[in-house]
Amino acid sequence: MSIAHKLQANFDEMVQIRRHLHMYPELSFKEVNTPKLIADKLRSFGIDVKENVGGNGVVGYLKGTLDGPTIALRADFDALPIQDEKDVSYKSKIDGVSHACGHDIHTAALLGVAKALSEARDELHGNVVFIHQFAEEVVPGGAKAMVEAGCLDGVDYVYGAHVSSWSELGTVLFCEGYAMAAADFFELTIQGKGGHGASPHETIDPIVAAAQFVFGVQPIVSRNTDPIESAVITVGKIESGTVGNVIPDKAYLTGTVRTFNLDIRNLVEHKLNNLCRAIEIQYDAKLDFIYTRGYDAVYNHPAETAALREAVSINLPELQVVNVPPRMGAEDFTYYLQEKPGTFFFVGGGNESINAVYPHHHPKFDIDEQSMINTGTVFIQALKLHGVLQ
Repeated sequence: MSIAHKLQANFDEMVQIRRHLHMYPELSFKEVNTPKLIADKLRSFGIDVKENVGGNGVVGYLKGTLDGPTIALRADFDALPIQDEKDVSYKSKIDGVSHACGHDIHTAALLGVAKALSEARDELHGNVVFIHQFAEEVVPGGAKAMVEAGCLDGVDYVYGAHVSSWSELGTVLFCEGYAMAAADFFELTIQGKGGHGASPHETIDPIVAAAQFVFGVQPIVSRNTDPIESAVITVGKIESGTVGNVIPDKAYLTGTVRTFNLDIRNLVEHKLNNLCRAIEIQYDAKLDFIYTRGYDAVYNHPAETAALREAVSINLPELQVVNVPPRMGAEDFTYYLQEKPGTFFFVGGGNESINAVYPHHHPKFDIDEQSMINTGTVFIQALKLHGVLQ
């Protein structure tokens, strides 16, 4: 039986695993039962396992009988603090927590691949490392800690996948070079001087200062960055005041910055700090600005990306290969790619007939489970690409 047929034979078990994870999701850095389930499954396949890698990470090691390269495949397994509002039998049983991004799909797909490969280890020309990562959703994430703990030791290439509800089932999406943005975050507390709304001259109005900040960030992108480069500055939250006739003491803002180019990233941070200093001078307010660097931009190595895209196009005609532009979303898979060549691709899982049409992080998010097979077959193509499978 071919590896592809072995994978297909595991589909029912993959669905069972996925739905169990979906019903019992665990938040980033609070994963306890999920990594235990993964480790137990890998051991049941006869795969060597290392637990608590960098925190809650699990790594499986499958050594082939024949010599060859070592390829790492990665899946993440944390959930989100979002109420599950789907009407399905596998709806989350944990109040306020759900797999609203497809990480349960990733985990079950990689476990299906692991089982299929474990049944064919005598055919492997090299080794496969199964990286099951915790805490992708929350900075600082789990990838960097797992890399620092040695999950890529001895690895030659690394590949990762993310299911996508915004692309139809049967598609595989590739992007060479920069594929996902660096994601930074900022918090701004403006300390003013409260007072009566009828006497603004006796106050320092933090709301006016906050409005100046919101308007002030716009020229940073439109007038300070190269228009050929991409940058986004979004203020997503403003809090201040309680009633309409009182000028409050404080205003609080939070937001995000998305960039690809490191020089642009540095420029935006510098300009935001300058803007805060200028507002302090103009309004006599005290501004406490905290800028936190999140994940670096994901850079897909062009050679590996192009080779895998071509292999899928030629060998998996049932799948539609799509070239996509960079996206402003973020992923800590970047930290694997900073150490080893490889690529991060998307696998379509949208299907209107089963209501899998909602965006990621939506309370009704769902995915066609057939995408697990498609993810697995692309991972298998990556192994064939490097000769691990003949």
